[in-house]
Amino acid sequence: MRTRTLLLLAVGCGLAILVAGVVLLLQLTNQQQQTLSRIGERVRVGDMDVTVTDVSERDASVLVDIEIGGVDDPDGAEAFRLVVPSGALRADPNAGNHCGATSVDPQPCTLAFRLGDDPGSSRVLVYQRGEDRARWDLATD
Repeated sequence: MRTRTLLLLAVGCGLAILVAGVVLLLQLTNQQQQTLSRIGERVRVGDMDVTVTDVSERDASVLVDIEIGGVDDPDGAEAFRLVVPSGALRADPNAGNHCGATSVDPQPCTLAFRLGDDPGSSRVLVYQRGEDRARWDLATD
């Protein structure tokens, strides 16, 4: 290939990268800012109402008391995750008042997350239903 052709290809690639960067920047600025919900605040996540009522730690586990309801769903509470420095944890299904199936009427239950060896102090509870997501900061100071 000739030098002129290579230079034109390089300029074309540079412009394509620039356009892709501008498109990404526009997507990031148009995203909804996701705020953290407060303990005790009722939050609507998709077709479900969720209220985190209490948080405690016991025996290397984080216990999150919630009220959840809005629709009959056998797996309605399975989408909760506790995000800690080592990754995202699922609730222990063998815990006492484990959250699982949901109903139209809000029902109280407890999510128990086993922390493991390196619990850290950062804890964010995340619940996603369809396209909607809610987050609660449960960090210990």
